[in-house]
Amino acid sequence: MSDKWTPDSWKSKPVRQVPTYLDEAAVQAVEKDLGNFPPLVFAGEARNLKKELADVADGKGFLLQGGDCAESFAEFHPNNIRDTFKVLLQMAVVLTYGGNRPVVKVGRLAGQFAKPRSADMENIDGVELPSYRGDIINGFDFTEEARIPDPKRMLTAYSQAASTLNLLRAFAQGGYADLNQVQQWNMGYVASSPQGERYKEMAIRIQDALAFMESCGVTSMNTPQMGKTDFYTSHEALLLRYEQALTRIDSTSGEYYDTSAHMLWIGDRTRDPDEAHVEFLRGVANPIAVKAGPSQTPDGLLRLIDALNPTNEAGRMTIICRFGAGEVDKHLPALIRKIESEGRKVVWSCDPMHGNTIKSSTGYKTRPFDRILSEVREFFNVHAAEGTFAGGVHFEMTGQDVTECLGGAFEVTEERLSDRYHTACDPRLNANQALELAFQIAEMLKTERGDGKIAVAAS
Repeated sequence: MSDKWTPDSWKSKPVRQVPTYLDEAAVQAVEKDLGNFPPLVFAGEARNLKKELADVADGKGFLLQGGDCAESFAEFHPNNIRDTFKVLLQMAVVLTYGGNRPVVKVGRLAGQFAKPRSADMENIDGVELPSYRGDIINGFDFTEEARIPDPKRMLTAYSQAASTLNLLRAFAQGGYADLNQVQQWNMGYVASSPQGERYKEMAIRIQDALAFMESCGVTSMNTPQMGKTDFYTSHEALLLRYEQALTRIDSTSGEYYDTSAHMLWIGDRTRDPDEAHVEFLRGVANPIAVKAGPSQTPDGLLRLIDALNPTNEAGRMTIICRFGAGEVDKHLPALIRKIESEGRKVVWSCDPMHGNTIKSSTGYKTRPFDRILSEVREFFNVHAAEGTFAGGVHFEMTGQDVTECLGGAFEVTEERLSDRYHTACDPRLNANQALELAFQIAEMLKTERGDGKIAVAAS
């Protein structure tokens, strides 16, 4: 791979998972507009995230990454943003309290509009149309008109991302994330569930601790860390024309940053080091993640890491592992041993969603909760055996009361999937299921540290 990089050098490489636009002049007009728009995130924020991820790689923190499988223009609403943010706060508090380590919070929000597909075309009842690739590219409705890639959708994506970020910053920095609000984060439909009760008990313990600290003179007024939180955004950098248009030179460092999000990742289908997506992301200074599935070889992963992080910068690289329940032992140990033996600094994260997708007897694409939990357990067990850190988790989830993933303590059955199956692409955990997983992972973090169970009564 040539060392010469420019924001458009990816165009000289083979590229996958991108749309074919019918009007090139219209695409260029949209790119020009985006190039004149303000950045969505700032280089300093991305650098702060990189520092926090460097601590995670050293076992001094934990990465929580979650949000929509694919953000929808139609479902864009402040309440939906607030509720997903609220669940992520709940999960982070559970993990922090149970694991006794800082939690780095990264949302799949404010940019997760594009989705890779297994086939270019979709066939329903003998009718064949281009596949739905996310709202930033084409429409979900199965009509010829909706499935035509429309470059103006990039402008709508930018607008919604900007509005989402504005709200997230207000929540994170404006008092909503104050630890004194820990009880108020318990969502209505979750509060009466077993996990809601368990969370309430933990919240009471936290508030008792806060009351003690306040009596000692430590409050959110004089200790800002208690009254606000850092919250970052991420998405798969799939639509490279959008990503390039939002790439800027940072005036303080002289480095290029993709200002569409703080963290970008490359999917399992687009991670070839000789192709366009790796070429583009190797030149921006953001924290980068790569998905590693069953087909990823140890030598291939090392080559990919070295292409994206040739200086072995701490906090730059996250490996998001997605193998499927029962498959982690077959694939992860060899990857860990190779990367560790070569001295590469990475965060190891677990995506237990994408390897556990099945089709229910009622015809819905779904994911069983027990398989999701099983893959996370296997991920922790492998790292314990290898003497490395299980650094994070990556979930597709929502604050909405959906019925898309099977199981959980507040059980979703196959018969109930149709009740509130709203996803435009892949099934998501609801708040109940996400919170249940957080409690389970907190206990794994405790075990990793040798401290036993978290001090909250089990449901």
